[in-house]
Formats: sequence, C-alpha cells, structure tokens
Amino acid sequence: MIRILVFVLLILALGSGFAWLADRPGELSVVWMGMRIEMSLMVAATVLVALVAVIFFAIWLVRTLMLSPHTITRYFRARKRDRGYQALSTGLIAAGAGDATLARKMTARARGLIRADQEPLIHLLEAQTALIEGRYDDARRKFEQMADDPETRELGLRGLYLEASRLGASEAARQYAERAAANAPHLAWAALATLDHKSQAGAWDEAVHMIDQIRAAHVIDRKEADRKKAVLLTARAQSRLEADPRGARDDAQTALKLSDGFVPAALVAAKALFREDNLRKGASILEKAWKQEAHPEIAKLYVRARSGDSALDRLKRATKLETIRPNNPISLLTTASAALDAREFATARAKAEAAARMAPSEEAFLLLADIEEAETGDVARIRHWMSQALKAPRDATWIADGVASADWQPVSPVTGRLDAFEWKTPVVPGSGEVIDAEAAIRSLPPVKPAAKVQEPQKVATPVVVTATAPVPAPVIVEKKVEAPAAPVATPEVLQTAATAEKAVEPKPVARQAAKPAQAVTQPSKAAAKVEAEVVDPFFGRPPDDPGVRDPQADEKAAARLY
Repeated sequence: MIRILVFVLLILALGSGFAWLADRPGELSVVWMGMRIEMSLMVAATVLVALVAVIFFAIWLVRTLMLSPHTITRYFRARKRDRGYQALSTGLIAAGAGDATLARKMTARARGLIRADQEPLIHLLEAQTALIEGRYDDARRKFEQMADDPETRELGLRGLYLEASRLGASEAARQYAERAAANAPHLAWAALATLDHKSQAGAWDEAVHMIDQIRAAHVIDRKEADRKKAVLLTARAQSRLEADPRGARDDAQTALKLSDGFVPAALVAAKALFREDNLRKGASILEKAWKQEAHPEIAKLYVRARSGDSALDRLKRATKLETIRPNNPISLLTTASAALDAREFATARAKAEAAARMAPSEEAFLLLADIEEAETGDVARIRHWMSQALKAPRDATWIADGVASADWQPVSPVTGRLDAFEWKTPVVPGSGEVIDAEAAIRSLPPVKPAAKVQEPQKVATPVVVTATAPVPAPVIVEKKVEAPAAPVATPEVLQTAATAEKAVEPKPVARQAAKPAQAVTQPSKAAAKVEAEVVDPFFGRPPDDPGVRDPQADEKAAARLY
C-alpha cells in the first residue's frame, strides 16, 4: 500500500513539473567540445528524465546479473524449506490423528528437507511418532534431548512429565513439574501439577505459598485461585485444629473470606471457636453458612454445639435453624431428630413426614422408623418405613471421582486432584426410585392392639399332703393343670380346704368358702395376667431389661397355699 502511494505521488510530481515547464517555455543552449546544442526547455527536461531512468535500469541489470547465482540458490533453498515445512505439518497432523504410517513417512521426508538444528519441531514429530508406535524409550530419549535445549526445554519437560505420569512414577513427575515451574512460572500445567503434588504430600505451607505465586503470575483465573487457596487453608486448619485451635480459626476464617459459604471452612472455624469457649461467634458463623446452604453437617454441629445441653435445649436450637431456613427438608429433619431425642413424638413425626413429602429420602424414612420404634414399637409400621427407605434415593455425601467419603477431604484419593470432593447424592443401582411419600404415609398400617390370648381353664386340684410327724393342719398346694371340665367339689374336700386355709389366712378363707365353685373353676387374676404377659411377644428391649419377666419366677409366685 505504501509503495503504491509513493508511486502515485511520484507520478503526480512529474506531471506537475512538466505542466509547470509547459506554462513557462524557454530555450536551452549547451556548448560542449566545440559543438553548440540548442533545444527547448521541455525537451531538455524530457531527456534528463529519460537519462535518469536508463541509469537506474542499468544499475538494476548489473546488480541482477551479479547476484543471480545467490538468488537462484536461495530460490531452490526456499522451495526445499517450504516442502519440508509442508511435510512437517502433515506429519504433526498425522501424529495427532494416530496415523503412525503417514507420520513416520512425513518424519523421514521432513528430516531430509529440513535440518533438525534449524527446526526443533522435527524432534517433536519424531517423539510423537515414537509414542503412537509404542516406542516409549525412543520417545523419552527425544524428550530428554529437547529438555537439554534451551529453546525446547519446556516442551521436553512436559513430555517427560506426561510419560512419568503414565508410568505412575509420581516422584519423577513431580521433579519434572517443579523444574518446569522454576524455569517458567507462567506455565499453568507445571504450576498446577506442582501444587497438586504438594497437596497430596500434605505440605500445606508450601502449597499455600505456591498458590500465591500462581495468583501473582495470573496463571489461572483469580476466582479459581481464590477457591483453591480457600481449600488449602481449610486443609491446613483441619491439620492444626487439635494442636493449635487459634491458628486453625484464623486459617478457616481467611478461607471463608476467599470463598464465602464454604461449608468445610465454616465447620472448622466453628469447631475452633467452640474449643475456645466462644460459642456465640461460632454459632454466628454456622448460621451465616446455613443461610447460604442448608447442610446436614452444619445442623449437626450447631445443634450439639454445647456438650452439656439437654435434649430440650438441642430441640430449641434445631427450631432456630428451621426458622432461618423454613420449608427446607434438612431443617425439618434436624428438628425431627432433636424432637425424637426429647421424646416429643408428635412434633418429630410431623416434621419427618413433612420432610418426606418435600424430598423423599433414605434419611427421612429411617427417621420415621426410629420414631415408630420409640413411640409405638409396632413391627408392621417399622417395616413399612424401612421398606420405603430401601426404595428412596440415597442420602447426599462427599464424592470425588466416584469415591464416596463420610468426611470432606482436600484432595481426591483417586487422582490426587485438589478440590475434587462435592456434596451430592450417590448413584446406587436399584435405589432412587421415584416414590410417592404421601401415598406411603397414607398406607401406613394402624397400630396393632395388644394381642388377647385365649386362656385355658385352670383348676386347682387339692392334694392332701400327709406326714408322719404331727402337723397342726393338712396343707394343700395348688397345682395348675388344664382340664376340659371342672371336677365336682365334695363336702369333704371343701371342708378340708377351708380348714387348711383358715389356719394360714383366716380372712380370705371366708370369701373362698362363700363361693366354692368359683374358687375351683376359675384361676386367679394374677395368674391370668402373668400368663398373658408370657405369651405376648416382646420387641425392642434387651433381654436384661427390668420389664422382661421370668415365666418360672411368675409361676412360683402364683402358687397359693390353702
């Protein structure tokens, strides 16, 4: 564009000059070597311009003839280089596509057309070709050569790092990544790989220093860098919670500033404050985190913040959480669990059923089963809730790379990736069916009444016990035997029984003598009650509970002397 502009300006200048001369005609006379030459001024200007043009053309022609060998050589060299770069480009594309045959062919052609010391990409093509052909030792040697060259050092170190990672040589991979990060701090892969290795080793101080360098170099987005630093500070706070609660509190609070609402950081900060007996500030942190996310671990720590609280105190704290996040399944389940501990079954049942209607889950139905067992002890109702829990979606937990964990961890146990754990519902085959909680609540069987046992007729058969020694009166021992019909009471038997009972218990004998048939045909009420309690099945108490009676002991207690 500039050349065209210069050419146009030159033409305009010449045209303007000739026009100016045409408007001002004149004669030019030149005497040279005895000859007199006369011409007009316009002709003289034209001859001068033509002479200058001829001179420039002659100079160009001579220069071209003198430089023609070099020009021809450069032309063929450029053509060869272009063909080499074309082969190099085709080879790299073939290597990326996995075409080993074409990549090997293009590698040989590129090496023949371009020297490796002039184009370092030939080493990369050779290494990639060796990788797709399975010649890993050759590829590793090529990467080592590239790592020794300052121009291709980072490229070679990355290749060596990937190979070490593929072979599982974590220590070698760490060294390659640290070497690359030291030479080029702006390399994202090297900085992040070094950060992951330091995190896996638990070197939290070095990892925090590394993330500060990454933030300063703008390797990753600032928001992502803040999140990673918050995870590292939380991990360091967890590690020093027992030995240094103050330092753990400072790290956790800094993490909360970097990542607002980060649940693990809020939990660690609250635990550290509780250890310092600062209950109010710890509860404030948990309440703030609860407003952003209703997390079960926050609710559990908040409700049991003070170890000396009674069940009613814990219920009040759970109710306060529910007022912060009303109509939330986690809030309702927290209140229901606290109400169950406080033995307020009506409140516990209402909250648990409301949570099940909002979001049917395994925890909600298991809590209903616990309430049923504590309140009614009805086996059918307990089994009903257990069956619903088996069909309901599983409870959310911490998951990273397909591995579930009950507690949050800073790195993945599978890949070692930082900040890999997420709070979500695990996918379990055979569970998580879409169930109708309302229908499950309506289909709850009624409470089964206490079973009435058909009492067999008992008859007290008097047996006269004789003895050689003189006794004041004959003693009659009652034996409980089953008989289809009561025997006939003879006057002799009745008189003997009345005499014996009068000797032992004077007052009841009169009531027994007044109604002899009833005393013979019906067992005592205490004996019938003992028999009913023995036959009735028992559920929910340990064998050594005081409520369990020994049938043999009751039978001995039921024996009466007449």
